[in-house]
Amino acid sequence: MFDLYIGNKNYSSWSLRPWLLMKHFGIPFREHLVSVAGRDYNAALKPIAGNARVPCLHEDGFQVWDSLAIAETLAERQPAMWPVDARARARARSICAEMHSGFTHLRSAMPMNLKLKLKGRPASPEVQRDIDRVIEIWREARTQFARGDGPWLFGDFSVADAMFAPVVCRFDIYNVPLPEFAAAYRDTVLGHPALRDWRTAGLVESEAHAHYDRLADEYGGPR
Repeated sequence: MFDLYIGNKNYSSWSLRPWLLMKHFGIPFREHLVSVAGRDYNAALKPIAGNARVPCLHEDGFQVWDSLAIAETLAERQPAMWPVDARARARARSICAEMHSGFTHLRSAMPMNLKLKLKGRPASPEVQRDIDRVIEIWREARTQFARGDGPWLFGDFSVADAMFAPVVCRFDIYNVPLPEFAAAYRDTVLGHPALRDWRTAGLVESEAHAHYDRLADEYGGPR
């Protein structure tokens, strides 16, 4: 049995990824929720994660931290987590790595906060470049690799969809305008039963952090 340590569901975008992946593929695990208070190194998390951050997966006390490392570890046992076709699989790994390490302007401008539903505002040039790149990635995956075989980036649900789920939530929270195909993919992700469960749990959490909540007025207030 796995143990998965995750942060607050309202705020912890990184934790959403392995949680959603494990839920989708029916992998049993015990869930442990910890606070994501503080945005930097948190020594209180050191006993549960070598990098003192969540998410962290435990199996018989052995720790695997970082959302992408967790996904790769799980995929060794569940190969269906990656596309079957070799080129599609390579492209899926490429975009997951890009999502994992990039898009810093978008992340900073649009922090995860599921309790917000904002009117939106024009993005800065730097943020818009990140948004445009996400849309480009989605378009290529859907047209070159999914080819109508299913609603997900590579047809069937994969690690790539789990990795992009947080940015889908951000686009929804901050009311980011999207072309029709991208809006359809956004709605597919938001409609995933496990993501709906995650969101429902996040909305009733009582813990609040000002550095995550500060953008409500900047983005035009609630819709």
